[in-house]
Amino acid sequence: MPQYRRARIDGSTFFFTVVLADRSSNLLVEEIERLRKAYRLVQERRPFETVAICVLPDHVHAIWTLPESDFDFSTRWSLIKSGFSRGLDARPRSGSKLAKREKGVWQRRYWEHAIRDDADLERHVDYVHFNPVKHGHVTRVSQWPHSSFHRYVERGLLVADWGGNVRDIQGSFGE
Repeated sequence: MPQYRRARIDGSTFFFTVVLADRSSNLLVEEIERLRKAYRLVQERRPFETVAICVLPDHVHAIWTLPESDFDFSTRWSLIKSGFSRGLDARPRSGSKLAKREKGVWQRRYWEHAIRDDADLERHVDYVHFNPVKHGHVTRVSQWPHSSFHRYVERGLLVADWGGNVRDIQGSFGE
């Protein structure tokens, strides 16, 4: 069986979907400050730019740009996931985790996609921001508090009532 190989593109921009093992969990929003702290610590130690991000109850979508001559997003995600998980009370494991004798709150793998061009970036930023509506958590993008959408509005890049349209967002997003 072939071994999966992650993209190794120095200084590139990537879209990620990182998911909890228990898809019915609300852990990420219940523990949003814990996640923010873990994320911030990794970003300080191993800098990267967060182009867009949205934290949902059971998964995170993020778009990062890595520094020139750096392609190591895997270590960054590993550190964020372990930093978040460390110290959490023991949680029930999913059936698949039990079957594989795995521990932890996160799915082992995650989805990454190398952003190809400006149009691809725009589609993925729209997808990140529209995701809480897509999943039925809110009816308007502006209602979801855990999203870089609000930063885009503050900077004048999007209007406060932007809603996007999931039908207009073409591509593969790892969900």
